[in-house]
Amino acid sequence: MDQAATPADAFSHEIRRPEVWASGVIVCSPHSGRDFPDWFLDESCLDIATLRSSEDAYMDQLIEPALAAGAVTLTARLPRSIVDLNRSASELDPDAVQCGPRRPATPRAMAGLGVIPRVVAGARPIRNAPITMDEAQRRIETYWRPYHHALRRLIDEALSSFGWAIVLDMHSMPHDAVGHLIPPQPEVVIGDRHGVSCNAVLRERVCALFRQSGFGLRLNAPFSGAYVATAYGRPTQSVHVLQIEIDRALYLDEQRMEPSPSYNAFAERLANILTQAALLRPDAGRVKVAAE
Repeated sequence: MDQAATPADAFSHEIRRPEVWASGVIVCSPHSGRDFPDWFLDESCLDIATLRSSEDAYMDQLIEPALAAGAVTLTARLPRSIVDLNRSASELDPDAVQCGPRRPATPRAMAGLGVIPRVVAGARPIRNAPITMDEAQRRIETYWRPYHHALRRLIDEALSSFGWAIVLDMHSMPHDAVGHLIPPQPEVVIGDRHGVSCNAVLRERVCALFRQSGFGLRLNAPFSGAYVATAYGRPTQSVHVLQIEIDRALYLDEQRMEPSPSYNAFAERLANILTQAALLRPDAGRVKVAAE
């Protein structure tokens, strides 16, 4: 845990550091939180199993090999169904928050997937009525802002130490999100906002790591990157962000939200990728370490 964390920070997220930060790589998992406070369970009309259906289940555990290889990890503890850390703080849904009918809303927010989500997977409503604007702002200040302050501090630290920052924003996608696509359906979707959030050299190196491990890959479709990629990806300022979406069917029983029999084999394949990704740099394939 980051030693500078306040109690609110401690509930929002967890920072873990390697003994030696190898190359300014930060591996994030903003949607894997599963610590549900009692007040939220009392408020919701859904049970925990249903609330977890939008969660990037076990992604926080799956990225641990990156930490062992020299990357910093930033993981959410807060469930996505309370506050979505990969949305703008202003991305409010008027049916989820009493923010007024004239407030402009993005298509994601209107679909119930704003910073204060209205629904979980399958468009199932989280609560029976919208929350007040004051309560929405309290949740944003208590949980959303500490996570993004932490990410910003890590990026600034990486820029100071290495001259660049590389953020791998790790997610899992429901199989249905790609199951309808024309074959071959991708197992992994890498988003760089169509070239805006990461330089091409680094993007292609990460794509190559997944292809070499046998994953079917697609770039920017159907996911090009959400708030983290949009807000922080500035390759001309040496900050590179890639959003990585992985088909949950590769490792998860989506109905039970539990590891499937293929979990261990998948985890080993992903660990091989993340071990190499922890040593990446934006101008070359990887950092040369003393042991090589």
